[in-house]
Amino acid sequence: MEPRAAVRSHLYVPGDRPELFARALQRGADALILDLEDAVAWPRKQRAREAVAEFVAGHAVSDDPTQLWVRVNAESWRDDVTAVVAPGLSGLCLAKTPGAAYVAAVAALLDELEDARGLDVGAVALSPLLEDAAAVLAAPAIAAASRVARLQVGEVDLAADCGIEPGADGAELAWVRGQVVLASAAARIEAPVGPVTTDFTDLDALRSSTDALRRMGYGSRACIHPAQVTVVNDVFTPRPDEIDRAREIVDRFERAEQAGDGVLLDADGRMIDLAVVRNARRVLARAGS
Repeated sequence: MEPRAAVRSHLYVPGDRPELFARALQRGADALILDLEDAVAWPRKQRAREAVAEFVAGHAVSDDPTQLWVRVNAESWRDDVTAVVAPGLSGLCLAKTPGAAYVAAVAALLDELEDARGLDVGAVALSPLLEDAAAVLAAPAIAAASRVARLQVGEVDLAADCGIEPGADGAELAWVRGQVVLASAAARIEAPVGPVTTDFTDLDALRSSTDALRRMGYGSRACIHPAQVTVVNDVFTPRPDEIDRAREIVDRFERAEQAGDGVLLDADGRMIDLAVVRNARRVLARAGS
């Protein structure tokens, strides 16, 4: 599978609102999540599948770099997946993922569909949503499953399942967020996606909570409203001074490695070890440098 471009923001779009699809591409999100799950009432599921499939197929021949993901229903995942897999689809968000066996079943169906439809096998990635206690406890196995690119947590459903009452800062869910970061790092997949917030009017609070997620090890965040995208993109975009420092560290390391030097110092005389170099490379990758 080809490496995917770094994603900072994911914008949810209801799958039964095709009039919003093209407009959503203009909102600055790095990825759209066309939603066949919670945003679509059951009587409208088939209509939504058809609209999403048509849009995905058209996206394949466009020059727009925005990734297209589709969130599928746990109850009707075979129908959803079969309908939407086509060139132009970056991946599937798996709502209410129960465990690694479910991810493996989706991956097996993708193998068949990609082969039958002329796609490269492995082209469609997976992003499981962990929405109950069992899924969170199974996070390491889910993260290591075939095709998984990144994890997400459905915190509203999870809180209801566990009887958690989150406060304004979400501190009660910090242990879950940390668990998902660790599982992702251990599986060597992308950093997890930060949870949505339904308050799209308080952008200062959004910036503060998104920055806290970034410091915790999250690599991006999901948005439910276009107004949130700019803030999320800004938080997950490295600043010029961060990029310059990261580039300097990597350059110094590569020169020292070529020279066979065992001790490496930065411009301020501080020792640089491999962990610092790895973090610098992560900053450069996020910046596209």
